[in-house]
Amino acid sequence: MQAHKILVVNPGSTTTKIALFEDDAELAGDVFRHDAAALRACPRLWDQFDLRWQAVDGWISRPARDVSAVAAMGGLFRGLEGGTYAVNDRMLADARANVQGEHASNLGCALAHRLAAAYDCPAYVVDPVSVDEFEPLARYSGHPSIARRSLSHALNIHAAARRAAAGLGIELRESSLIVAHLGGGISVAPVRGGRIVDVNDASSDGPFSPERTGGLPLQPFLDLCFSGSRSEREMRKLVMGAGGLVAYLGTNSALEVEERIRAGDGAARAAYEAMAYQIAKEIGAMSTVLAGRVHAIVLAGGLAGSALLVDWIKQRIGFIAPVLVFPGEDEMRALAQGALRAMRGETPVLEY
Repeated sequence: MQAHKILVVNPGSTTTKIALFEDDAELAGDVFRHDAAALRACPRLWDQFDLRWQAVDGWISRPARDVSAVAAMGGLFRGLEGGTYAVNDRMLADARANVQGEHASNLGCALAHRLAAAYDCPAYVVDPVSVDEFEPLARYSGHPSIARRSLSHALNIHAAARRAAAGLGIELRESSLIVAHLGGGISVAPVRGGRIVDVNDASSDGPFSPERTGGLPLQPFLDLCFSGSRSEREMRKLVMGAGGLVAYLGTNSALEVEERIRAGDGAARAAYEAMAYQIAKEIGAMSTVLAGRVHAIVLAGGLAGSALLVDWIKQRIGFIAPVLVFPGEDEMRALAQGALRAMRGETPVLEY
């Protein structure tokens, strides 16, 4: 079978990751950590594009040769089915318009488009944040003026579901799983037949995380919004960036929290265990979406590497189904694999 070299680019809030794969084996990679002052000097998200392109452009002149395709993290596009999408003008326009909000991942398709032009090859995004496979009942919020929306860590959720189904020896299309992506944001999804049929919006709902509040009691939150003590920008930062462990403990580092727990810090232990409690509660709620018929619960992402957190979660959810733990975030490989499946004809190349 012909080997394919795939260049992968993944813009995050303060970093841009790039890697070169041959099929799904990584040949080289790097993480560019952008200067905080330089990012703050960009008043709008897309003002960062040239800064990130300079880092990427300097790297590709060294290891990247004979690239077959470029794959990028997809952003907050319009709602769409999971899969591998060719970058086109409509996608680029929607990304620049920030149609569902500003997020660094919106830059991915434009970086991929420019890279693909340099190598005269196709550009793809794989399972973007806006993957929407909701069933109708999942869209109800409690008021018709606000629909629940599907924004999640879809790339890692789909990749973990595929890995879990293969490990369990069942076809993905026949699987019934709950996948919890545990990172700076937390997404807990019932995945039926490989589709994310419901999920909490990690920017405003579900468990609190290292830096996000998750769902908040509504009436007190409204009081805070209209108290005049914070601007709209400050309120948005409070729920996404300055919430969760940052608000309770002043850090978003799970490693630091665990060090404090080992040193006897009771407040650190209580907040960390409360996060585990909320994750377990969300998993339990999502098990009802699958009517309790769950092949396995999958804990994935960076925080799945915390034995303490995972143990607390397992104590509360072990009665539902077996628990599989896939620590770490392997988004770069998942992006390469998505492009590879499309290039081999195993899945269709979708049109945005």
